[in-house]
Amino acid sequence: MNTLDADSYQAGDLLDDGDEPPRGWLQRVRRFIRAWSNRFLLLTGIVLFALAYLWPVIFVTIDSGQVGVMYLRFGGGTVTDRLIGEGLRFVPPWDKLFVYDTRLQEVRHAMSALTEEGLEVKIELSIRYRPEFELVGLLHQRIGPDYAEKLVVPEVEAALRSIVGGQKLDVIYTASRDVVERVVTVVLEQASRNYVHIDEVVVRRVELPPALRERIEAKMIEKETAEAYQYRLQIATNEAERQRIEAGGQAVYNSVLGASLTPGVMQWEALQATKELAKSPNAKTIIIGRTGDGLPIILPPQ
Repeated sequence: MNTLDADSYQAGDLLDDGDEPPRGWLQRVRRFIRAWSNRFLLLTGIVLFALAYLWPVIFVTIDSGQVGVMYLRFGGGTVTDRLIGEGLRFVPPWDKLFVYDTRLQEVRHAMSALTEEGLEVKIELSIRYRPEFELVGLLHQRIGPDYAEKLVVPEVEAALRSIVGGQKLDVIYTASRDVVERVVTVVLEQASRNYVHIDEVVVRRVELPPALRERIEAKMIEKETAEAYQYRLQIATNEAERQRIEAGGQAVYNSVLGASLTPGVMQWEALQATKELAKSPNAKTIIIGRTGDGLPIILPPQ
């Protein structure tokens, strides 16, 4: 066997067991290309499959109102001083990108607390919050994506329990807004230290035991009835005072008027009225020279 034939047989992996060795360079090149083209197609398929499988991991879309925090496996871990903006981002397979929503969010929570009297009340809350934009990297590093469950809700719940524990039941039931304002004041400072801003806490419902609720409602009805009675009494008092002042003014007016109406003045006014009536086109009967005061008598038309 010559050197050429030995080289042909060394490439035996390019031939099937039943094939005869090629007899020329052209045939050997064709078989070599055919074998490597099959391997290339197989390798390309593997790469495309891996790319399709890893696509959600290596290509991440950051939507409006969101930011990304990068974790570099071989570059120092969490990047806290630089955030990834909106758009399509490429992430190497060995790194991770965590996406945070920086817009105003809301979580609803139900809890129970004991009042100053040791009575249990059930409270339904609505908490509105958002992460501090510039501190999202530190928030991710020290608390994590589930910061609402680890930080926001526990902080609000602890503050509300502390404040409710120092209030009487009727105060909580009738002045829940004041209680909530105190909760927001306390929680706002604590949450800001942990890179979160609490925008508002809304008490959606306060549930009391039925017997206590009926007692409080009855007391409120009594209070409203007493206030309504006092209001009506004040109105009556003001009306009586008004009538007294009006009667006094009328009495003074009558006394002044009576002193000024002398017989001469009355006759003068009667004469003036008679002149005016005489000028009127309406039919009338006037009798002048009535006995006594001499004032005219005016008769209506028949």
